[in-house]
Amino acid sequence: MGPVPVDLAAYTAAECRRARPGAALPQYSEPGHRGHDDARRAGRRGTSPPVRDPGGAVTALQDAGELRPGPGTTPRRTPPRAVPPPAPATEPEPTRPVVAAPDDLDEQTLVVRAQEGDVRAFETLARRHQVALYRLAVRVLGNRADAEDALQDALLDAWRRIGSFRGEASFSTWLYRIVTNRCLGLLRRTRPAMPVADLSEAGDVLGATRAASPERQAELDAGMTALATALAGLPHDQRVCFVLRELEGLGYAEIAEITGAGETTVRGRIHRARKTLAEVMRPWR
Repeated sequence: MGPVPVDLAAYTAAECRRARPGAALPQYSEPGHRGHDDARRAGRRGTSPPVRDPGGAVTALQDAGELRPGPGTTPRRTPPRAVPPPAPATEPEPTRPVVAAPDDLDEQTLVVRAQEGDVRAFETLARRHQVALYRLAVRVLGNRADAEDALQDALLDAWRRIGSFRGEASFSTWLYRIVTNRCLGLLRRTRPAMPVADLSEAGDVLGATRAASPERQAELDAGMTALATALAGLPHDQRVCFVLRELEGLGYAEIAEITGAGETTVRGRIHRARKTLAEVMRPWR
């Protein structure tokens, strides 16, 4: 049978007094055990048996300060057990700011983000303005297919040049100018005549309302076709200014900004366009 754990109650006061300072503590074991007999013989010879520390109980008590050497002795120091340092207090991870989706942002913020390279921001801007820009292109060109091409090219131009936008005018005015220049460039290269299919939709292109009766609607359609034909025959600069003023409802100053012409020049172009169209539309008055 192996040694049993140390029983501190087995140490009597007399034994503690007889123990030499710094001497090893006696080991107690069950009677009949070899260690027990060794202890008795050693006691008769005046020597102490070697100290055993079953299970590390003594060492644990020494570490805890329960067993101390006597006065005048040099204690045998047991290296303290390495105690891991307390884990540093972790600060809560800062919450990330909620970034609004492009659709929820105002136009100025979208422009800034687009200038920083945010494609989604520019796509949002394009969606907000594409209906008005496409309508302008159709009214200037009189051709839906050409209008689609012009608008696509204009938006690509706007994306490439977004960094040059400085906010002197509104962003919509800046876009109108790019689309207008694209349309004028296409007119100068090809000067397309308005297709018959588009002439049949002239009322939709020019923004006419539907009539209450079929007879009145037929008369209105004929008038719109004549107006679309006359508009297609105007000089390019007059057509653009007339469309921007009479169909898009823009002011003279904004039209001047879009076309790059002076305000007086814009007024003169619109006046001449009105005069020409009034002669064409005389039968429908």
